[in-house]
Amino acid sequence: MGKVAIIGVGQSTFVRKYPGSIRELVYEGFKDAMTDAGLKPADIGASVVCSAPEYDKQRSPAGIFAEYLGLNPQPTFYVETLCSSGSMGLKLAYSLVKSGLHDSAAVIGFQKMSEISSSESQERMGRGADIQWESPFGTMMPAYYAMYAAAHMDKYGTKPEDLAAIRVKASTYGQLNERAVYRKAVTPEMFTDPDNIMGAPVASPLRVGDCCANADGSSCIIVASEEKAKAVCKKPVWIRGLGSATASVNLAGRTLFTGLEAAKRAADEAYQMAGIGPKDIDVAEVHDCFTIAEMMAYENLGFAKPGEGRDLIHNRETYKEGSIPINVDGGLLSKGHPIGATGGSQIRTIVLQLRGEAGEIQVKDPEIGLVHNIGGVGLYGNVTILGR
Repeated sequence: MGKVAIIGVGQSTFVRKYPGSIRELVYEGFKDAMTDAGLKPADIGASVVCSAPEYDKQRSPAGIFAEYLGLNPQPTFYVETLCSSGSMGLKLAYSLVKSGLHDSAAVIGFQKMSEISSSESQERMGRGADIQWESPFGTMMPAYYAMYAAAHMDKYGTKPEDLAAIRVKASTYGQLNERAVYRKAVTPEMFTDPDNIMGAPVASPLRVGDCCANADGSSCIIVASEEKAKAVCKKPVWIRGLGSATASVNLAGRTLFTGLEAAKRAADEAYQMAGIGPKDIDVAEVHDCFTIAEMMAYENLGFAKPGEGRDLIHNRETYKEGSIPINVDGGLLSKGHPIGATGGSQIRTIVLQLRGEAGEIQVKDPEIGLVHNIGGVGLYGNVTILGR
């Protein structure tokens, strides 16, 4: 079988509270991608819908969207791996096309998190842990990542100001991203100002500024066979490597607390499939649900040695002009995190970078890009490598 390409990408604007229905929300990302690809719904061989169902009021949304978007009678699939659902959906779409079952597929990610209250959302996030052995103790996402931050600080001497520097970078580019939720400047001084909410504690050592926000949003990625891509697309972006891994859902079953083992394994698998290494990556999107998550990603992906991730951020190596630009669209910290749409949004950013269409955040002449997308607290790890 031939290669598999991404020929269209789309995303809605991410917002705190979307006023319309989930159908309308998903249509925004889908229309964007289909316009980009120059296709009609009848041209799509299959669809893959990605979300975390515990946030959805609609049961089996894949069928609803297939009808609304004009994708019937083509088959539709539903994928869920928490926050990494979008990247896992891309892997399924890749497999459908690579196998020859379909010549194209649409990967549709969405989440309308405002359909439930903040307290309900936190409760559901807690249920991402083992409901028998762990979540009854009141575990929440900020607390989990705070444990990793504390371990990283204890072992490597990482400081709160190192994490703050990551949020400052995110805001630098979030201000330029018209589809991001948070488009305000953040300075290091905000974290030490007792009157500024950025420095308010959430779960020590993490503060408000260290955490991303929930959001409503949708994304869509159109995947096609080599033959179809060359026929309809002037700038196909090729899927060169895919890596996926899992880890123990219970932290008691883990031995590493300064990084995510699933991310490391997924990265190794993706690098091997692509036949490249970390030094070959020109631009990357990593899963910065918390500032410590981005710091660990630097190290898990091989961009820095363990404990040396802070050097990348302080030396501005992860800025647009640096040696390894990372999250120059503002990341989750600025864009917000609509669970099922996040992976597709990350992929969209890298595709635009490789096509030279990223506007103000364009990195100079990138050839290979990487997407690192994590589900839960390192429960699911997905790494995707794309090339021109």
